[in-house]
Amino acid sequence: MPLSPPAPRTARHQRRVHYQGFERDDGLWDIEGELHDSKTYDAPSFREAGLRRAGEPIHHMWLRVTVNRQLVVQAIDVAMDTHPLKDCPQAQPALQSMVGCSMARGWRQAIQKNLGGVASCTHLRELLFNLATAAFQSVPAVFAAANADEPPRHLGQCTGWDFNGNGVKEYFPQFYRRGPDGLTVPVGPPPATDDARPALQP
Repeated sequence: MPLSPPAPRTARHQRRVHYQGFERDDGLWDIEGELHDSKTYDAPSFREAGLRRAGEPIHHMWLRVTVNRQLVVQAIDVAMDTHPLKDCPQAQPALQSMVGCSMARGWRQAIQKNLGGVASCTHLRELLFNLATAAFQSVPAVFAAANADEPPRHLGQCTGWDFNGNGVKEYFPQFYRRGPDGLTVPVGPPPATDDARPALQP
């Protein structure tokens, strides 16, 4: 279903972000991301004298992150085809500090620690943030639990996979109304305490 009809407006900026996941013959996985920014009008260029024409990229950047089945980063390749300032490519070497980090746990914190601020590039960080979700969608083994008594990782992480919801009830009934620790998940608001109960009327 499309969005509702918009108010009268004029397009000014376009950002395209594209992710792909590839299973390699050696058992590893390549997760690639591409970011492309452009304006709908001619604007001054910081990097080169003159104008940047409408539709020409301001940013056009690529990432390839190689991970194993546990989503631990094995290698990173980066390309900055278009960037607004001459010094922007100096942000590329810092991405190698992400080798060995896990997309499955603490990914955003690792990005901020290793690439935050002037250590790297805002747009490369943005590509990395959501590269993890593309990896989760690409590598089937990620959703599997360590043993049959543990729920898959995606349960309890969104409305559709609420332990008390219909999705878990239908597709993972053994975990319906259970939490990651195996305990029953309470339904509805917690009971009122004595202090919260209304006073009895005479």
